[in-house]
Amino acid sequence: MTIDDAAVSDLDPFGIYDAEAERLDRFFTGLGERERDRPSRAAGWSVRDVLAHLAGEELYNHACLDDDLAGLTDTLAQEGVSGLGGFNDWCVRQRRDQPYEDVLAEWRQKNAETRRRMRELGRNATLQTLAGPYPVGAQTFHYCSELATHADDVGAPVTAEEAGERTAWRVKVALFVLAEQHAKAQVEPSAEQIWVHADGAEAQLSPPEFVEATVGRLPAGHPLDPRIRSALRCLA
Repeated sequence: MTIDDAAVSDLDPFGIYDAEAERLDRFFTGLGERERDRPSRAAGWSVRDVLAHLAGEELYNHACLDDDLAGLTDTLAQEGVSGLGGFNDWCVRQRRDQPYEDVLAEWRQKNAETRRRMRELGRNATLQTLAGPYPVGAQTFHYCSELATHADDVGAPVTAEEAGERTAWRVKVALFVLAEQHAKAQVEPSAEQIWVHADGAEAQLSPPEFVEATVGRLPAGHPLDPRIRSALRCLA
């Protein structure tokens, strides 16, 4: 399998992954105690909880790299954990009583190993995932989106110089994933707006709004039709 889709063919997944990890590392490293405990945009989680979630999901990333998903599944079964939501909650609970610096060190070390090993495998290698064998490049794009979403959840700074290019790659990755998942949404992108049609509804979104819709982060009061909102949610 190869990742040569036109939507993402010009993107370097490994470079993007490094950049988003570095953004989060800088942000988490500089936080004081009060900042760590403030609510994040991720419902029910503090900034500290988001870090714990990121550290915990490296268990899955490494299980994919080690071709040991069965081992992870057995561990979770022994802990009474089932489903993605259960796994996420368990990862956070496991780290709530640990020192913040220890959780940060865990995430930093494990994520660095994930990024190194993914780059060494290469874009067109195959990785075992819960969805079955999957190209490394495509999986890396999912990881890029995950880090970018949570960076926004905790308010990690994005400079004005970065913002346009960052939104552009996120739009491209979302288009790739929507096509891959055979989503109901029909999307017609341009540089300034994105037309979306789904289940008889249509809307015009700015690129940032489109990205927020695909990761399930549009505000509850946003006027986007629920049919479109549901059809676009592909990276959350």
